[in-house]
This record gives sequence, structure tokens and C-alpha cells, in this order.
Amino acid sequence: MATVIHLRAESKPLERRSPLSPDSVKALLQAGYTVHVERSQARIYKDAEFEAVGATMVPEGSWPSAPKEHIIAGLKELPDDNSTLPHTHIQFGHCFKGQDGWAEYLSRFVNGGGKLYDIEFLTHENGRRVAAFGYWAGYAGAAIALMAWSHQILHPGTPQAALPLYDSADALVADVKLSISKALEANSNEQPRIIVIGALGRCGTGSIDLCQAVGITSITKWDMAETARGGPFSEITDADIFINCVYLGANSIPPFVTFDSLSKPGRRLRVICDVSLDPNNPDNPVPVYSEYSTFKNPSIPITVQGDGPELKVVSIDHLPSLVAREASNEFSSLLLPSLLTLDKRESEGVWVRAEKVYNNKAKELKSVK
Repeated sequence: MATVIHLRAESKPLERRSPLSPDSVKALLQAGYTVHVERSQARIYKDAEFEAVGATMVPEGSWPSAPKEHIIAGLKELPDDNSTLPHTHIQFGHCFKGQDGWAEYLSRFVNGGGKLYDIEFLTHENGRRVAAFGYWAGYAGAAIALMAWSHQILHPGTPQAALPLYDSADALVADVKLSISKALEANSNEQPRIIVIGALGRCGTGSIDLCQAVGITSITKWDMAETARGGPFSEITDADIFINCVYLGANSIPPFVTFDSLSKPGRRLRVICDVSLDPNNPDNPVPVYSEYSTFKNPSIPITVQGDGPELKVVSIDHLPSLVAREASNEFSSLLLPSLLTLDKRESEGVWVRAEKVYNNKAKELKSVK
């Protein structure tokens, strides 16, 4: 019997990405899998694109009633309705690193007899993730940070307007260039100074590429060598924009900024963009905010003391949706080789490793109940 993959529609507002593209669905079908795709008006790919490659289209939100042996594929967490989950799910669960609500979310799988293959923990033998949105998260984050900086220069003290959702990365770049050009005229043609921490990773590379694509030349690129001495770092407050692209692993690191460091005299910093975005993690190196921003409200104030300019944080938890097609195309192509081994998941390394992580975390539930 063919393995059935059920692509669910995302329920998070403005989430347009997909873990499967029409091309990856076509490849799965050719390999003998059956693929059910929920209809969705929000997804970046049109239903007709999936229909054209032979996917079986099913109603939006139909996954809970699917046969238990079907594997449910998605991206973001499921709605918090406390329902038990009997299926095997492939998604970002955000519940394996001690995040707020992790036990409640994970218990839904355990109590329902289901399983969570968390995409963040699908790894090669060397520990490197098989698929990630990091590059496009960094790319989109840098774009929004630059637009937030431009808005502060042009309209200080006012909320930043809602962001459009772009059909392409080229359209985003054009919009950022226009925003910066207006701000530079009001800023004596002085470009913003940008510091990117985590510059050598996918996320940092995306941030730097966006900055260079729009003509920014003052970019300080830091990674582990530069942060080894431990923060907080005055180099951050001496910049105009700080973009955090550091992946939080098992080892805690000293904070890069604190309320005290941001309150010292002479702060230049105006915008923090936390692309890594783990505000509820006890080891978050940017522990100066707890609220998420959104595409409708892209940057939110951080209250600090001192004589510096207004300070805002960009803390959007689905940044790649800003350039959803490019992000989904790349991600789905990276995930596809692993999906093609789902029929051998009991023995195939990537799935065995992911299931081991799930089982270990499930055991931890007993200690918190």
C-alpha cells in the first residue's frame, strides 16, 4: 500500500509558505507515494498548480479526519485547541527546547498516540539540518529592519505601516531601495550601520545578501570568533541596526544586549531584528522583549532609559512568508530527499534520529506532570 502524505493548509494568519511545492509533489507521485493536498487560498502555490501535477485535492482543514496512517505535513504549529493528535505530523513544533507551552503542545501527540517529526530536528548524520528557511528568514528580516530604520528617520514616533506580501524577492528589493532612498535624503545621505551576528550561517548570509542587494556597504559581520569573549557588546549599540541570526543550540551564551547596555549614554542603535527569534527560550541572547511583531505591525517599541533614539524590535515568527515562493521553492527542494525515504522511516537515518528526539522529549513530560 502506498504511503500517503497529506499536505494541510496553514491556519496561521498570513502564512503563505508550504513544505511541498508542486515540483516536489510531482517527484513524490512519480516515486509511488500518494499525495493529498488541502485546498488553500492563502498558500503561495495555487491549487491549480498542484492539480496540474496530479495531486489529490481535498477540502481545507480535512486532515483531522484523515485515516490515522496518513502522514500530515505542514509548517507552523497547530491551533491551541487542546485536541489529541493521533497522526504522525511533520512540522515545526517549537516544543523541544523548553519554549513556553512546550509540555502542553507535546502532550497532545503523546496522549493521542501520534508522533511529531519536528522539521528543526530532521538532520544529517553530521547534525546539520536537512532543510531550513534560514536564508530567506535572514533576507526578509534585513529588508524589514531597513524599512523600519527608514520609517524612524522619516516619521519618528509613529508606528510603522503594515507590510505588503511580495510576489517575488525582486519586488521586495525594489521596495526597500525606494524606502532607503527617501530616508537617506533626510539623513544627510548617511547609510545605516548594520551589525549581523551569525554572519557565517544561512540566516546571516541571507541578511548580508539583502543588504548588499539594496546598496548598503557598512556591514559588520560577526560570528562565533567575535562573540567568544561574551556580551553585552558596545559594538551593537554603536550600530543603527542589529540583526541577530544566531541559532540557539544546547549551550547557553551570554546576552548580546541587555536593558542596561541599551540604556547607556550615546546609544546609536534604532532597530533590533531578531531573526533567530526565540524570546521564550531561557538562553535567548536578546532578552529585551517578549512580544512578537507581525506583518501588520512590523516593529514594536522597546522601552529603555538613556539619551538614545527610539528603539524598536522586529520579531516576526514567519519572516520567509514575505518572499514565500522563493522560500518554499528552496525549502521543499531540500526536504524532498528525506520525504522520498518516508516509506522506510523505521530504518532510514533522518527519521530514526528525529523519532529518537521525539521519544526523549516525550519521556521528559513525565517529570513535569
